[in-house]
Amino acid sequence: MHNNTRATLPWYREVSRTQWKSFFAAWIGYVLDGFDFVVITLVLTEISDDFHLSTVQAASLVSAAFITRWLGGAVLGALGDRYGRKLSMIVSILLYSLGTFACGLSWDYTSMFVARLAIGMGMAGEYSASATYAMESWPARLRNRASGFLISGFSVGSVLAAEAYKWIVPNLGWRWMFYIGLVPIVVALWLRRALPEAPEWSETVKEDKARPNPFRPLFASPGLATVNTVLVVVATVTLFAVFTPTGAGLVPVLSVLAGLSILALAVQLGGRRSWLLYVSMIVTVFFAFLYTWPIQALLPTYLKTDLGYSPSQVSDALFFAGFGTMAGCWLAGFVGDWIGTKKAYAFTLLASMVFVFPVFAVHDNLLLLGVLLFVLQALSFGISGLLPRYIGGHFPTGSRAAALGFTYNVGALGGAVAPVLGAHLASGMPLGRALAVLTFAGTVLVVLLVGFDVPARLNRLTDPDGVHDHLAAELPDTAATPLPEQQRSGT
Repeated sequence: MHNNTRATLPWYREVSRTQWKSFFAAWIGYVLDGFDFVVITLVLTEISDDFHLSTVQAASLVSAAFITRWLGGAVLGALGDRYGRKLSMIVSILLYSLGTFACGLSWDYTSMFVARLAIGMGMAGEYSASATYAMESWPARLRNRASGFLISGFSVGSVLAAEAYKWIVPNLGWRWMFYIGLVPIVVALWLRRALPEAPEWSETVKEDKARPNPFRPLFASPGLATVNTVLVVVATVTLFAVFTPTGAGLVPVLSVLAGLSILALAVQLGGRRSWLLYVSMIVTVFFAFLYTWPIQALLPTYLKTDLGYSPSQVSDALFFAGFGTMAGCWLAGFVGDWIGTKKAYAFTLLASMVFVFPVFAVHDNLLLLGVLLFVLQALSFGISGLLPRYIGGHFPTGSRAAALGFTYNVGALGGAVAPVLGAHLASGMPLGRALAVLTFAGTVLVVLLVGFDVPARLNRLTDPDGVHDHLAAELPDTAATPLPEQQRSGT
């Protein structure tokens, strides 16, 4: 009877007032996340001029935030699994906001690079904490929508950053773009002060009568603890060397060493049953970043250098792109709940491939370029709004935030590789063509990995009886809500 009553309600009334409030708090955090992170791509040319940076050095400032993301995702995700999603969200937003403010105070390449490392850790924690909090608070059948709507906040933040850039940089200078990133933190903390904990996490902790500890496999003995501490240090130091001039001439060796160190940690976190799932999910996310971040990171540079656009024109183009991504996230949520997460992801990406090369064929028509960017970003970057739902469904509640945070943010190293790879490719071809080639190739690979459900298929080799989708089960308190009026009031 309850299910029939629920089916007659519009979807937005299936979500209680408390659940909407919880979602909105997570969404606001992601808006700030998008604003703080995109600022660096907008002022990259101004910073390069002030600090006298090469193209590769400038691109590495974008990459810097990705170097610590894998560690921040794991640590802050584990914090969310053990002590709750709320605490992890608050710590994350503090970290990336303070890092953004520090960027405004930086005096050279090195000081800004270090501040970007802090931003990377905070972003990673925000992603895993907000995503798990929002999805675990909403009804099961609407969790693609929770995922897509949440990630749209990043696009809203990027649009706000583009609009702020148009006014602030010409009048106050690039540093003020970082200073204002500290202001909205008060709003996010106020919204989160009285929020309930995610009910699915609370129920799991209550049933298990013990707080989860996703890192237990890494510290099962003093010997393992020592070895894994060394692995963390090696991975961090080598990644730092790879994305700075420090590792010049040794990048291939250092990259392999960093990859092997992180892979060893992934295998241990996954354990005998799930290590293939961890590794394949990391690979999938890596290529997802490789197709989205060439445009995300270097589009402003392309518009200013190759097309000669003014700051106002750049802002207009990014406005189209940002709203396209936001619309794509919304679309992804509805389509994902309609035909399923994997089908929605693969089919939408296939459609996006039609628009990749046309975007970079337009030169003197800002309106046409804006429309093409809107559609491309809606179908390619926007569909990544399903990533939290796609990844989170593979992991149980007790380790979901740490697993999502670790696999997503290790895979996010594809976003660190993308702008640097794009800059290197641009030395042998126009920057626009380099970005188009990277975007197209990465999209093909993600379509194959997601469309053929590679992570789940590999996981069945080591865990044949594993749960198909951990996020498909209805929340106990949601399923028990007896009346529409009670549901709407959140009582």
